[in-house]
Amino acid sequence: SLTNLPSAVFTTATGGTISYDGDYKVHTFNTSGSFQVTGVGDIGTVEYLIIAGGGGGGSGGGGAGGYLTASNLAVTVQTYTVTVGAGGVKGNPGTDGGDSSFGGFTADGGGGGVWSTAGRDGGSGSGAGYGSVGGAVLAGGSGTAGQGNAGGTSTVYSTAGGGGAGEVGGSTTNGSIGGKGGDGLASSITGWSVTRAGGGGGGSSGTDGQGGLGGGGQ
Repeated sequence: SLTNLPSAVFTTATGGTISYDGDYKVHTFNTSGSFQVTGVGDIGTVEYLIIAGGGGGGSGGGGAGGYLTASNLAVTVQTYTVTVGAGGVKGNPGTDGGDSSFGGFTADGGGGGVWSTAGRDGGSGSGAGYGSVGGAVLAGGSGTAGQGNAGGTSTVYSTAGGGGAGEVGGSTTNGSIGGKGGDGLASSITGWSVTRAGGGGGGSSGTDGQGGLGGGGQ
């Protein structure tokens, strides 16, 4: 979770790892904590970026954690709880990522990767498992509207990629190549452009799919 405050209020907020970008003060939270605003009355607005934990890989790629960003959120003198969701655990199936929240807004954890079933829903959905099992065509999990995208579909003996914040996970029609994870989105909230919330690549008996740009695992 990241917030930007105008320089006029540099001394009125604490919490997270603090850095500066021109006229802005940046608070970065990689673990849960508190964003404390001190002073008298309202101090203005913040820009925020909230990213949830990504889903753990199964065989299908895990979905990226939900991605929420906005500007002009009014803040007042109080302590805001910041929750940073953990990434899911790899397994059969992988577990869902944890939710992240700030200021009354919650980003949903990514869907955990699966083995031979449809993908799991989440901030971004996980990719479908082995679609050839029993002749099934399996769909990827759905992403939360405004936060992420669906995982890819599988029709063969390879699994699909998990959805990313910027695009759906790659479907697979080649039995020896897993689907690519969906790419994440770029943000310059910290002062330079960084792509975050990429989906995981799908597994295969041949070549695993590539992770999506923005931290998607393979």
